[in-house]
Amino acid sequence: EINTVFAGIAGSHVRSFDGHGIVRINEGEVSQEDIDGVIDASQAMSIPSDQRILHVLPKDFVIDGQEGVREPIGMSGVRLEADVHIVTVSRSAEQNIIKSMERCGLEVQQIILEQLASSFSVLSNDEKDLGVCLVDIGGGTSDIVVFMGGQIVATKVIPIGGNHVTNDIAYALRTPEKEAEEIKIKHACTTSKMVNKEELIEVPSVGNRSPRQIELERLASVVQARYEELFAVINDEIGKMNIEKL
Repeated sequence: EINTVFAGIAGSHVRSFDGHGIVRINEGEVSQEDIDGVIDASQAMSIPSDQRILHVLPKDFVIDGQEGVREPIGMSGVRLEADVHIVTVSRSAEQNIIKSMERCGLEVQQIILEQLASSFSVLSNDEKDLGVCLVDIGGGTSDIVVFMGGQIVATKVIPIGGNHVTNDIAYALRTPEKEAEEIKIKHACTTSKMVNKEELIEVPSVGNRSPRQIELERLASVVQARYEELFAVINDEIGKMNIEKL
């Protein structure tokens, strides 16, 4: 029986930015207390009252000017610095998730950023070390997380998702949204090159009009256009992150 859960959170309310902290190393050797202190120092900034810090993700540690330290505990030095990636979420959105789980008789052990949770499932340590961008395409948004050198270096939420594809199909094929969703699940393809140009599918009409037959290639062209837009935006956002090309 399941009593506790880890719940994912995503949406346009998610914000992310980088932070930097500096502390003096106690007793000349880095301890967990020093790590906790520099992580706390990196959060010393103001955020909107309706937002809460969800994650503080270390990117890199620096000891006395020595950069690229991934495991600083036990190393000697005087000054410890940390570059971190901070993720904040809407307090109300988080509380709504917790309330929904509680109504189902479940206790939320932790709220976690959805693309971060997805990375635990689908990315290997080698991929994270070499550099990888994971895109979690949801209904209303597409969520990005970028790893370099085994650490998260950037996250981003793009307000384009599967629901936009459904709306495109409904508009282009003049069919109700419910039927458009079913057509997407059953027949859609992201590139017209992969479909049989002679194949036809039945598309329900609006109102009491009779259903129509349309080319599967036409459906694919509608879906392809939206995903070309999405990945162009993703590529543009990665370019703004000032990281090495993946």
